Amino acid sequence: MPTYTREPITEYLEVDLETETWRCRRCDHEIGPARESYKRGLLLHDRDPREVYPAKIDAEYSYAPDPEWCRLVECCCPGCGTQVEVEYLPPGHPITHDVELDVDALKERQLRLRARDAAATGEEA
Repeated sequence: MPTYTREPITEYLEVDLETETWRCRRCDHEIGPARESYKRGLLLHDRDPREVYPAKIDAEYSYAPDPEWCRLVECCCPGCGTQVEVEYLPPGHPITHDVELDVDALKERQLRLRARDAAATGEEA
């Protein structure tokens, strides 16, 4: 039975191919199944965009985002609070599924690389 290691996917996310789970790269918290969206295992904070981008002038058009047209969703690790992703979405729009891994292909690639390295050094894979 082959053993697999972890693959970094983003700055704050990695996939553990042995357990097929998303993990936080900061605190090693298990986020959820790697075959599903990592966002399902994160804490979501739906913020008024005016909290982040306050009005620049006191007028009808203030250069601040209109919360009737835009919402800001922060996605954070439940283990350490690291902000993993921020989405700007129209109100009512579902959270996006932006990363879909081919877990089987990642496992095959690890086995191929391990076999190549073993052949180069004369060791068993």
